[in-house]
Amino acid sequence: MKTLQEELSTRVEAYDFWAQRRRHGPDGHNNRKLWVLACMDERLPVDEALGIRVDSPVGGGDAHCFRNAGGIVTDDAIRSAMLTCNFFGTTEIVIVQHTQCGMLSANATDLEKMLRDKGIDTDMIPMDPTLPELKLEKGAFAKWIGMMDDVDETCMRTIEAFKNHPLIPKDVVISGWVWEVETRRLRAPTRDGEKRARTDVTSAQFGIQGKQPARWS
Repeated sequence: MKTLQEELSTRVEAYDFWAQRRRHGPDGHNNRKLWVLACMDERLPVDEALGIRVDSPVGGGDAHCFRNAGGIVTDDAIRSAMLTCNFFGTTEIVIVQHTQCGMLSANATDLEKMLRDKGIDTDMIPMDPTLPELKLEKGAFAKWIGMMDDVDETCMRTIEAFKNHPLIPKDVVISGWVWEVETRRLRAPTRDGEKRARTDVTSAQFGIQGKQPARWS
C-alpha cells in the first residue's frame, strides 16, 4: 500500500501537468482528445448531453468546448478547431445542436432590416476590429447571421463542412448530434419525420415564412 505522502506527491505531479497542458503541445491534450462545438443556448447542457465533464466541475478537462449561436460552422469555429486538432492533440470533433433553437425563431433578412432601421449599415461592419482584412461581401450580412430552416439539416451540413475543410486533418473523427430540449435526450440528426415528430426542429414550426438566406453552397 502506498503511503499518503506518495499518493499526495503523485496527485500534485498530475495536477501540475494538468495546469501546464498547453506547454506540452499534442502531449498536453485534454482528457478525451476532444473538441466540442455546441450552441450557446442555456438549455443545452453539454455535460449531460454527451456524458462528459466540460462545464462542471470547472476544469473537468474532458474536452475543449466552443459555443456560438446555433453551434454552427463559422470562421472562428474553424480557427479554434484548427488549433486544437493540429497543435493540441485533439483527434475527435463532436457537434451538438438542439431543438427549439432560437436560430429558428426569425428570418435573417428581417433581423438585418431591424439593424438597418436602427441606422446600422450592415454592408460596412468590421467582422473583427483587430483584423480589418476580414470582411463580408456586400449583401452577405444576412447569410452571416446563420439563422436556420431546419436543425437536423444544419447539423448534417455542419458535419460535412468540418470534414471537408482543409485546416481539419482527415483522420479526425467527426460526428454531430441533436439534443431534444423537450425530452432531454440525444439523437443523431435525421430526415425521418417520425423520429422528429415529438420536437420542434424547423423555422416553419416557429411560424417563420419563407426560406432563410442560403448559407450553404
